[in-house]
Amino acid sequence: MTRSDAPDGLRSLGRLRRAPVRRRVREAVAEELLGTPRSLGVVLAFVAFMLAVGAGYYAPTAGDVPVPLWPLYADSAVAVALGGAVLLTLVPTVLSGGSVAADAPASRPLAYLHTLAFVWLVTFGLWPLVSLNLAFSQYVAAPDAWIYYWGVLGTHLCFVGLALLFPAFGRTSRGALGLALVLAVGNVALDYGVGYHPPLLYEPGPLLAGATLAIAVFSVWLAWRSFPRLDETG
Repeated sequence: MTRSDAPDGLRSLGRLRRAPVRRRVREAVAEELLGTPRSLGVVLAFVAFMLAVGAGYYAPTAGDVPVPLWPLYADSAVAVALGGAVLLTLVPTVLSGGSVAADAPASRPLAYLHTLAFVWLVTFGLWPLVSLNLAFSQYVAAPDAWIYYWGVLGTHLCFVGLALLFPAFGRTSRGALGLALVLAVGNVALDYGVGYHPPLLYEPGPLLAGATLAIAVFSVWLAWRSFPRLDETG
């Protein structure tokens, strides 16, 4: 890279600080990854794979949790299921040849779905960065460390990448953001107050509980910053 190339690259990155530029980039990526039947099908297949893996992870311990609480217990699996539901709403638009960014449907129920899926995917996409690294030595020393550490981190960061596409076509509202915040805080209370946290190689304490709450609140804030509003009435 020459000296003249470096300032140009920095200026290009600097433009991403502007919301209209970020939105155009997000829309372009969403069209590329989700805008054709083939590409959307590949992403849906990957999401289905992650859902199967997530369900298998929680299944052995789900019997210890009351059935009505399963949606809040199976954090990662529920996040992927919500993300898959968002993608399925795009299928009619894509099959008809419409633009994901311009022609995707918008409604109040969809705004709630988009917001909850975004918050859950970001929260539990980032959560392993804390939960696994609080017991780093135990996870990297495990016989299947490439799955229990590197595999988990890699797949969960894909959650975040998927969620960041949703504002290209989704909407939110004050009501959706408020519900997401209430459910996120309630989920943390259930996980660490009652003890229905995801299976780990160690017993979590206040540090993980506080970090999870901070990540959840950050995820709601990011949804507020990222999504266009459906309207102003919530």
